Amino acid sequence: MNDFSAAIRITHFFNFVFLSLLVRSGIEILGGHPKLYWNDHCSPASEWIRFGRKKLPMHAPWTAEDELQPLSPWVALPGHNNLGLGRHWHFAAVTGWMCCGIVYVLVLFTTPEWRRLVPTSWSIFPDAWHALVTYVSLHAPRDGAPFNPLQQLTYFGVVFLFSPLQILSGIAMSPALAARFPRASRLFGGHQSARSLHFLGLVAFLVFFVAHIALVIAHGFGSGMARIVLGSGARSHTIAVIIGLGGIAIVCVLNLIATRASLRRPLRVRRLLEIGIEPLWRLVFHHWGSRQDHAARSETARVNGHPPRNERYLRSIEVSFEDWRLQVDGLVEAPLSLSLADLRALPTTTQSTLHVCVQGWTYFATWTGVAIDLLLTQARVRPEARYLVFHTLDEKWERPGHGFYYEVIDLATARRPQVILAHQMNGAALTVEHGAPLRLRVEHQLGYKMAKWVNRIELVSDFRGIGGGQGGWRDDVLNYYPSDAGI
Repeated sequence: MNDFSAAIRITHFFNFVFLSLLVRSGIEILGGHPKLYWNDHCSPASEWIRFGRKKLPMHAPWTAEDELQPLSPWVALPGHNNLGLGRHWHFAAVTGWMCCGIVYVLVLFTTPEWRRLVPTSWSIFPDAWHALVTYVSLHAPRDGAPFNPLQQLTYFGVVFLFSPLQILSGIAMSPALAARFPRASRLFGGHQSARSLHFLGLVAFLVFFVAHIALVIAHGFGSGMARIVLGSGARSHTIAVIIGLGGIAIVCVLNLIATRASLRRPLRVRRLLEIGIEPLWRLVFHHWGSRQDHAARSETARVNGHPPRNERYLRSIEVSFEDWRLQVDGLVEAPLSLSLADLRALPTTTQSTLHVCVQGWTYFATWTGVAIDLLLTQARVRPEARYLVFHTLDEKWERPGHGFYYEVIDLATARRPQVILAHQMNGAALTVEHGAPLRLRVEHQLGYKMAKWVNRIELVSDFRGIGGGQGGWRDDVLNYYPSDAGI
């Protein structure tokens, strides 16, 4: 059983393709917040490692967007601070990688090929140690059939232990999972621990890749390529090297095309990446609501984006928001116009939750406000309504010409527990930086869905005619995930 089957060789190639996309898009995501922590408070200077030389001012206001680290397209996919498309590429690539892995394992265990990877004797451990000592002495141990014991243990660990842990640590970062199953999400120590472990997994994959190539060279590049490409070391080494290098070139070209297309036609690429992928992840995570009740509270709660500067909002600040009114209209039978006093007189709900930003940072806070479901009940939603559009006074002055910030959630999401319009944070009125006087809280989704400075809720049957028609300001401008952000 020295020959490798065609199915094993084909999945090996596609594994290389998807891993190259995963690593590069993962680097893009890391650039959104290039700091790693072992706790979910993410207090400044508490990171165990940070990347880049950007330093934040010690005695001047700053936002989380000031911590972004734009990366070169030669390293990240797609690069140039495209976190949204980086996430799209990551989810598409991980879906392909997992499907490829399932096919590989099925082929492995429906044929005798499983004997290549799965140890069948305890003697493999002392034999693997002997192989390691041989490598350290800068010699190549004798080949096995087809792997020596150290190689067999390594490949077994990568396929059956390390890869599943990498998948699970990625899923553990889902805000929907952490919100629905708070205790289960602590299996990795919390969101930030999972994020750190996921990063270390990325590093380990890169180390394994380098070691894998080094071993192929050490044991004879020609024969190694013949096994990988043609299935047997006895076949033509020249043909194998030509085909193998051609395959590597194809992967490089695919990455180049993915990068250039993403930078030139981001919306088209995003839509292509969502085909089949976005419905799959929605199916898994969308139906989960939040059941959080954390005892922790973070001393530092980062803010994302700068407060509005328009005259209407500044005038409201001057009168302590006494002139502020929330409109609930659109496809409703009884439109509402509520002052802050009206909202505060309604039954309130209080929840202590973990805020998860799309950039990667988190914090714990307690929010008090009015359940969206209560407002919908009072407004008497019409049957044809399917979505809620949250309009704000945030004119996004940092990006002129892109309109006011808005967000969309569907009606089922709006009626879930812990989806509220908050007017207090940690027992006090919201600050301007955190969205005063009103901000949306959707605790099982990423923070960018939680619009700040909300002054109107519009019920609609379709959001394609609002803004850029993608279901949110970030979706329109920055190519983030569409109307659901549970992962």
